[in-house]
Amino acid sequence: MADTYAPGRGVQLMIRKGIPVAGGMAGGSADAAAALLACDRLWGLDLPTDALLELAADLGSDVPFTVLGGTAIGHGRGERLQPVRVDHLFHWVLVTSDDGLSTPAVFRRFDELHPPASVPAPVVPDGLLTALASGDPVALGAALRNDLAEPALDLRPDLATTLEAGREFGAVGRMLSGSGPTCAFLAADAADASRLAVAFGQSGLGRDVHVVSAPASRGFPHAGRG
Repeated sequence: MADTYAPGRGVQLMIRKGIPVAGGMAGGSADAAAALLACDRLWGLDLPTDALLELAADLGSDVPFTVLGGTAIGHGRGERLQPVRVDHLFHWVLVTSDDGLSTPAVFRRFDELHPPASVPAPVVPDGLLTALASGDPVALGAALRNDLAEPALDLRPDLATTLEAGREFGAVGRMLSGSGPTCAFLAADAADASRLAVAFGQSGLGRDVHVVSAPASRGFPHAGRG
């Protein structure tokens, strides 16, 4: 950002990371997005969103999404985003792992299991947008899918135990977050999310348990620009 829009400007950044490294939660991408947004404000650049997204795409495929916030469909390698309006709050429980999982290793294993020539073009699952629009967590849970789950579970079979526990504890949806190893469980409502978190805390599965809601808004709004 400095090289492109603010030559000679500098900044000192300190990161307090509240999630594990290599946890499959786009933490590094969120850190990068936060740095872009913070420097934009600190230096008074007032960049349009398109300019921020272009810089973000150069840093990584997930960074534009964490700049934009909210809910979106990713195209290309994920950096081209189509925002999706979601007026309802969904409640999740995230269960992290003591050991990280390398994203490149998961992608390599995916390529070994599914040669690129055999992989069909991605499509939005049937019912996903309808579930998001209606705010129906049960329908959303039924539409959840993560193509990286297969290679991640192949590398870390123990994660299947955590995912199965979520079903037993009453989650209406369950999936690996990103490339893993964090497991994400969709709850019916806020009260169920709290009960689900208590159950996981008592089970001894995973490292930490986090109760979160989504979609999340961007921390530094640029409403009305670009």
